[in-house]
Amino acid sequence: MARIAGIDLPNKHVNIALTYIFGIGRSSADEICAKAKIDPYRLINDLTQEELNELRHLIENDYKVEGRLRTEVALNIKRLMDIGCYRGLRHRKGLPLRGQRTRTNARTRKGKKKTVAGKKK
Repeated sequence: MARIAGIDLPNKHVNIALTYIFGIGRSSADEICAKAKIDPYRLINDLTQEELNELRHLIENDYKVEGRLRTEVALNIKRLMDIGCYRGLRHRKGLPLRGQRTRTNARTRKGKKKTVAGKKK
């Protein structure tokens, strides 16, 4: 099993397997394959050690992935919360940030329903 950027890649096509790395999507994976001159439809286990090393080298030097990227994203969110902008406040409250409605839906951000008792007469 190939290991790149601390992730064990499954035995799938190279362009699909690379998307298992946080920070690499389909277009980035295709770009990496083109730079490394590797057929994106070959299986990961069929790659030689030199090809794997080339992929590792490209990803380490040209892309911010895994830990470095997660740290940067967390710091960006923390900065928004520290300056107290609208997006930072929404992050702090755990609500959607990009204008979605919250009266209905938004369960992913808000969490499980909190039942409020009905008014007694």
